[in-house]
Amino acid sequence: MAVWGRTNAKASDTSVDMGLIGVYLNDHLAGSTAGVELVRRAARSQRHWVGGQVLERIAAEIAEDRAELIAMMRALGVPVRRYKVCAGWAVEKLGRVKVNRRLVRRSPLSDVIELEALRLGIEGKQAGWRVLRMLADTDDRLDPARLDRLIGRARGQAETVEDLRVRAAERLLGSA
Repeated sequence: MAVWGRTNAKASDTSVDMGLIGVYLNDHLAGSTAGVELVRRAARSQRHWVGGQVLERIAAEIAEDRAELIAMMRALGVPVRRYKVCAGWAVEKLGRVKVNRRLVRRSPLSDVIELEALRLGIEGKQAGWRVLRMLADTDDRLDPARLDRLIGRARGQAETVEDLRVRAAERLLGSA
């Protein structure tokens, strides 16, 4: 994990309420925690087709993105709120309990729902990077170029997951 910030850092814009930014970033960290758990589970359970391999790569990227978020929080002096991290983990576990007309096995619907949830999470992550990118214009503790790369990576992840979601939906409809 690389160090965030620039060597010629100036004081951050005092008009920004860093308490609110801290709440915002901890909420994104909770979502990121849930996202890492979701994509790892989806990759394991979708090994039966090429999507599983693709999701393994995306899982590694999302874990890296989570580490980048933590590094940015550290650079901004935002403490990690462990209860929010735990809540994100628990929400993902609770999300596994859903009615899919099968008690023990996964159904083709499970793949579609997981990929839709993952897509939404990636879109949320991308929105978070964009907010931080705006902050980077006035706060030298953040690196705009790195945020631009994270925004681009999130865009690519969303496109890839959307392709997998469409293919999973086609399999679902083909099995009807």
